[in-house]
Amino acid sequence: MIIKQFFDDDSSSYSYLVASQRNNSFIIDPVKNNTKKYIDSLDKLSLKLTFGFDTHLHADHITALGELRNITNCETIMGIQSDVDCVSKFVRNKEVITVDEIKITALYTPGHTDDSYCYLVNEENDQILFSGDTLLIGGNGRTDFQNGDPDDLFNSLHNIVLRLNDNTIIYPAHDYKGLKSSTIKEEKIHNKRLKMSKGEFISHMNNLNLKEPNLIDTAIPANQECGIIK
Repeated sequence: MIIKQFFDDDSSSYSYLVASQRNNSFIIDPVKNNTKKYIDSLDKLSLKLTFGFDTHLHADHITALGELRNITNCETIMGIQSDVDCVSKFVRNKEVITVDEIKITALYTPGHTDDSYCYLVNEENDQILFSGDTLLIGGNGRTDFQNGDPDDLFNSLHNIVLRLNDNTIIYPAHDYKGLKSSTIKEEKIHNKRLKMSKGEFISHMNNLNLKEPNLIDTAIPANQECGIIK
């Protein structure tokens, strides 16, 4: 299994191209501004793009799902809770999709938004979680728009994510400090928010007073059309 990580400077977003041993691949959380980079990597590695996933309806960048679908004929996938009309397939909690030897399990983890999913990838002895904005390195996604809810996020983190194997590698959708990956064990040890009681966590999240993402008014409607602006 090959994993190539891409970083978008404008939104501090990570996206991931994952390839099987048979040169089939899928991409998670692609950013429209980086479409050429993805296509160039597919060509360079002689990969066929089978699926494109978004972990949730993003508010800080425009997705490349639509452009990648149009260029590569890949299937586009989001959770059944997502308010979109453009994807090829909706997945439900614990639904499994395979790309050759790679098994991808969709985990419904609401809280950051009401449609947030993580994607758990298993291949032989490796277990990797593409955690979207549910779990970040040393933090977690905000909960103050798109029907986010800190109670839901606390439950998603403690009842789903943190119950995974401690050696599970975490690849988040964002990082603002140049960090690229973590593990469940490292987050249990170092992530201060995971040590909070539910009441402390809810109070903390409700008092962050963060600025809205700059692109929220354009990104959400665009992403409801998979980034294809009509």
